[in-house]
Amino acid sequence: MSLPLVLMAIALLSLSGFPGLFASRTSAVGERVAVGMVVVGAIGGLTGTFLAVFAQKPPHLELPWQIPGGAIVLEVDGISALFLMPTFLISALGSVYGLEYWAQAKHAENGRKLRVFYGLLAAGLCSLLIARNTILFLAGWEIMALAAFFALTTEDHDPAVRESGFVYLVATRLSTLCLFALFALLHAVQGTFAFTAPALDATTPQATAMFLLALVGFGLKAGLMPLHVWLPGAHANAPSHVSALMSGVLIKMGVYGLVRVCSFFVHPPVWWGVVLVVLGAVSGVFGVVFAIAQHDIKRLLAYHSVENIGIIVMGLGFAVLGRAVGEPSLLVLGLAGALLHVWNHGLFKALLFLGAGSVVHATGTREMDRLGGLAKVMPKTTLGFVIGAAAICGLPPLNGFVSELFIYLGMFQSVLHRDSAVSMAGAFGAPALALIGALALTCFVKVVGVVFLGEPRTQAAREAHEAGAAMSVPMGVLGLLCATIGLAPVLVVPFLERATEAFAPEFSHAGQGLPALAPLAPLALVSVAGVVLLALIGAGSALLGARMKRSPQGTSNTWDCGYAAPSPTMQYTASSFADMVVRLFGWALRSRVHAPRIKELFAPVAHFKSHTPEVVLDLLVVPAARTLRRIFHWFRWLQRGQVHLYLLYVVATLVLLMFWR
Repeated sequence: MSLPLVLMAIALLSLSGFPGLFASRTSAVGERVAVGMVVVGAIGGLTGTFLAVFAQKPPHLELPWQIPGGAIVLEVDGISALFLMPTFLISALGSVYGLEYWAQAKHAENGRKLRVFYGLLAAGLCSLLIARNTILFLAGWEIMALAAFFALTTEDHDPAVRESGFVYLVATRLSTLCLFALFALLHAVQGTFAFTAPALDATTPQATAMFLLALVGFGLKAGLMPLHVWLPGAHANAPSHVSALMSGVLIKMGVYGLVRVCSFFVHPPVWWGVVLVVLGAVSGVFGVVFAIAQHDIKRLLAYHSVENIGIIVMGLGFAVLGRAVGEPSLLVLGLAGALLHVWNHGLFKALLFLGAGSVVHATGTREMDRLGGLAKVMPKTTLGFVIGAAAICGLPPLNGFVSELFIYLGMFQSVLHRDSAVSMAGAFGAPALALIGALALTCFVKVVGVVFLGEPRTQAAREAHEAGAAMSVPMGVLGLLCATIGLAPVLVVPFLERATEAFAPEFSHAGQGLPALAPLAPLALVSVAGVVLLALIGAGSALLGARMKRSPQGTSNTWDCGYAAPSPTMQYTASSFADMVVRLFGWALRSRVHAPRIKELFAPVAHFKSHTPEVVLDLLVVPAARTLRRIFHWFRWLQRGQVHLYLLYVVATLVLLMFWR
């Protein structure tokens, strides 16, 4: 029954946007039908996935397919289930959020288009997760990739949106080409197009090529640095609930692919795990560094996706190291931390993007330096955003702390290992993860302080309004789930254990389960104690506030640093707050500062501006592409528009091939 429920859910998701095509451009009927279908489908999909996790064996379905080499082979094992659940959940919450954020009455020109491709995107994500045939997997992959392109370019009248969409499209085409090569090698090794290949030999050149192709192909989709070039622009320019789905779920398909391919090799080389740890650390550190330098709130959150993908890949790297050296505890902790962070990042990053969308919806701007003081007029959005910020920083008692703790424990286990490469990976990874956490905390102190605290900097910020129920309820659900996992991590243990069994079945009876390796009960007690402490502080603050209201009050100015007439422009800006960190990493950020030269004693009005480019895209990829264009321009004389010349080229090529040795 579980697999039919999942298939029913995929069907409802894929069809959800089409009824609205037959409704009026300004009618709300289509969007309500779409939301109803997505929510019903998501509930059915979550139910089916939950049943599959606790089934005795993974639900399996196999049907013939007329496509050469293809077969409809579907299965929901522990790994698929762990990725399916956030996909269904975030799809449903984002759909409800869109009722208010992208209402059809206000977006008559593109609302129907967005709903069609939103549903297709969610369906493509789910279908590739249950595919056990590489051709069927690629079909789901292409549905996901193309639907995401049309969803993120909803406002295609904007040149910046079109540019981001085309960068994404090029990146996803390169990713798909790598997957074609990967699956061709997999077919050559095992003789079938099955996307299940247990116990492959990892010592062959084909295995090395498969690992590297998977790293590039799936790394591009995941946004692993330096393959992240499409991600900041796409997430920043997409509608916010699409950004939540892309950041919370879509980029995890790259992680899913890496996990699935790594599961094919029982004895992978140690250097595979070391490469994953190093790339994860680089992506984590520089992802958060680039985030600190941003002024656009959604672009800042996009770079934090790069950071968290780095954390996930680090955990996967330690799992691969554990399998390589036959250390069950290292594998269990690394994989559990990585997969739980897939869940956690999906929850708190979706919450943050929905919170940012609420800010954009209320003020009409993504520029943090044009905001300020929003906590007074948007308390629900502020609370949700602060919960998401604390979770992404790994602070207890929220969910981000739990998954990062598992990865830390795996690192500490590796440091004690006798293999020097494994030991060095732990000694390198732990400080890198600590640095990521410290920089993330710095970044979100900046965001919360500049956006929600202080005084409004513009008229738009002064006139901001709180989100309605359709937008605030999904944020509340996500915030509640972040707290639930943080307070009761034992609830997620069965899902993680089933995923570990699917990844490395040879370790399923090693007696090194997650409850024996991680202090789940003490962790829950500490979290509950933290909540009680916060509740007491809140109650004390409320009593103090009530007492102050009853007592007579006077008014006076606060200390104004000697200024007779302070104004909101004297507050710290995003640039000034982050200046020290940006200068520290200036060699990597390449920030461009445009500062005025003030020479007069009573200077006229001056302006300061700073900009941090996307270094890999703007300073490496684009210049290289322009150079190649200039080089290939010299060969345009071959294209003269004459068919007989093209036929001559074909004949010449065939003649050369006849003499090829």
